Amino acid sequence: MTELLAGRVAFITGASGGLGAHFARLLSRNGAAVAVSARRLERVAALAEELIAAGGRAIALRLDVADAHAIGPALDQAQAALGPVDILVNNAGMGGEGMALDLSIEDFDATFAVNVRGTYFAAREAAARMMAAKIEGRIVNIASIASHTVLPGLSAYCGSKAAVAMLTRGFAREWARQGIAVNALCPGYIETGINDFWWPTEGGQRQLKGFPRRRLMDAGDLDAAFLMLAGPAARTITGSVITIDDGQSLPGGG
Repeated sequence: MTELLAGRVAFITGASGGLGAHFARLLSRNGAAVAVSARRLERVAALAEELIAAGGRAIALRLDVADAHAIGPALDQAQAALGPVDILVNNAGMGGEGMALDLSIEDFDATFAVNVRGTYFAAREAAARMMAAKIEGRIVNIASIASHTVLPGLSAYCGSKAAVAMLTRGFAREWARQGIAVNALCPGYIETGINDFWWPTEGGQRQLKGFPRRRLMDAGDLDAAFLMLAGPAARTITGSVITIDDGQSLPGGG
């Protein structure tokens, strides 16, 4: 455990697994108290217990970011338990898979409700509390290479992540003088429980061979950039949308 983020309090959306849980462990190892939130309370409760057992401070909260009215109260609960939140990680997201002619209106709306509305209102609620507490805040939005690269069969997802990238820049401009740094990470493909079934298939192997380095990333490959944006180094970094994808979005294929 390091002291890089000692005294800081982080709030993470979509922390029930994958990158959200990874970032929670990373923040805790670096000294931050962590509020982990997700729709499935039992998953984040187990994660909070793990962080506490390892010597950290943590709280688990049920939160569906598609319910914008629930975000502010969840932040208030976190602050009551851990202190003023000065790091927000907007990680909650959903895929929106489907060709444009096949995707239902309901699935399109659900994708934008989580990926765009959830990001927007979580950032707004967190920023308002950071300003009220007069603290220097950090907001890290987890976007994707889909924010700037066409991924076949994922037009709704790509559109939502492009919106996250532009929201990041808009927030950064609005809140620059309040000392709040707002940035986004655009990860490439990382093997998780959501997609691990795909890569051994013929289609998955064909996609891998199309990457310049013909491999997937590990979640840990994001750590250095994530800590930079969540920590003291972001004092002069705001409005940046940083791609970390092992070259996967480079044109020309593998």
